[in-house]
Amino acid sequence: MDLVKLCFVIYVAAVISLVCYPSSVMAGDIVHDDDSAPKKPGCENDFVLKPVTSPAELYKMVCEPNETDLDIKIPAVMLPQDAGASLEKMLLNSSSVSVQLYSPKRPLVDIAEVFLWLMAVVTILCGSYWSAWSAREAAIEHDKLLKDAVDEIPNDKVVGLSSIVDINATSAVLFVVVASCFLVMLYELMSYWFVELLVVLFCIGGVEGLQTCLVALLSRWFKHAGESYIKIPFFGALSYLTLAVSPFCIAFAVVWAVYRNVSFAWVGQDILGIALIITVLQIVHVPNLKVGTVLLSCAFVYDIFWVFVSKKLFHESVMIVVARGDRSGEDGIPMLLKIPRMFDPWGGYSIIGFGDILLPGLPIAFSLRYDWLANKSLRAGYFLWAMIAYGLGLLITYVALNLMDGHGQPALLYIVPFTLGTFLTLGRKEAISTFYGHEENQKDLATMSILNTIMN
Repeated sequence: MDLVKLCFVIYVAAVISLVCYPSSVMAGDIVHDDDSAPKKPGCENDFVLKPVTSPAELYKMVCEPNETDLDIKIPAVMLPQDAGASLEKMLLNSSSVSVQLYSPKRPLVDIAEVFLWLMAVVTILCGSYWSAWSAREAAIEHDKLLKDAVDEIPNDKVVGLSSIVDINATSAVLFVVVASCFLVMLYELMSYWFVELLVVLFCIGGVEGLQTCLVALLSRWFKHAGESYIKIPFFGALSYLTLAVSPFCIAFAVVWAVYRNVSFAWVGQDILGIALIITVLQIVHVPNLKVGTVLLSCAFVYDIFWVFVSKKLFHESVMIVVARGDRSGEDGIPMLLKIPRMFDPWGGYSIIGFGDILLPGLPIAFSLRYDWLANKSLRAGYFLWAMIAYGLGLLITYVALNLMDGHGQPALLYIVPFTLGTFLTLGRKEAISTFYGHEENQKDLATMSILNTIMN
């Protein structure tokens, strides 16, 4: 089972490298109006519909500021795909079709952004509480086993601590290197088949996450099935409840993968993604604020570099190109949460990358574990204010997105200062002795013995 956990953590380290930004993905058709265009063979009718197979082609119609003015006087209009299909049907039934164009106003704030904000906040809440609850149960169980002479208890009865993966400062720094290499690989190899490979990887992670969440939830009602195990080659000891839930999770992921291009497929993608993020927050632990500070600082630099600075090296934003899937012929990679823009006349999706939720969520989950084990109240602890800071940071991200006319914004540019600044401000007196301290600085606190058990 340890091998499976290790593979799962490596997979997660790869997918969270896509610290994406909230944006929109739209597609449509191009209409050429020949009234003001030169007459050329094949363009004798009033207008020509040019289907666009890839959204990336839409951006080629707009000249960059540094491009030479070619003085092209052919008006071009983008239409939704359904409008293009309607016009084609009209042209088949009539020799004369009149078209009136208008420019609808886009809403300042779409309800999709509100729901996406709630999804991100609730996901961190669920993952943090599950992580803190598991840590407290593991600490209690560990102390109980020590009191009852742990040598007399079989090893397979010692549970809780073995499933946790602690990251250190070195791992946090290496994250930037691994994530950058993975992002460049996606950028260079992005194609239809590569997106299909990412879909398979996403389904594997989603199945593992959904299975873990369902087993943890159902084990409250089916304790016997959750505590009865059977050994399976490669996977190790699995509970009967896990075996019962796994087929459903696999079927759910397969159905989503097959029908992922339908209009409502975003629901399945979000369910798999949220389950994966919550599971990672429960399995992967930040042991102290020092590691959390290094992790968020590295992610902060990484996000800004690949959204803004990469334009100087690759002549386009690598992060934005990968997130949109411009070179794949599809609507982008699956490692993100998305909701359709409900009141936007141009349609599209509001999206947020896994990294924008998971990376800040790791230190936030640590703060709740610390508050519980240190017997801090909600208002006197760190978790409540860290959650408020994260929510404000994400809210400012959407404000900046709207002020920048929809241009991609690195969410961690706003989230990290809010979240990390809150930790450092509230813990200015306690940070050195507790968050950054060693065991000998914590031994005067009774509850810190449990904290050290979880952290080490």
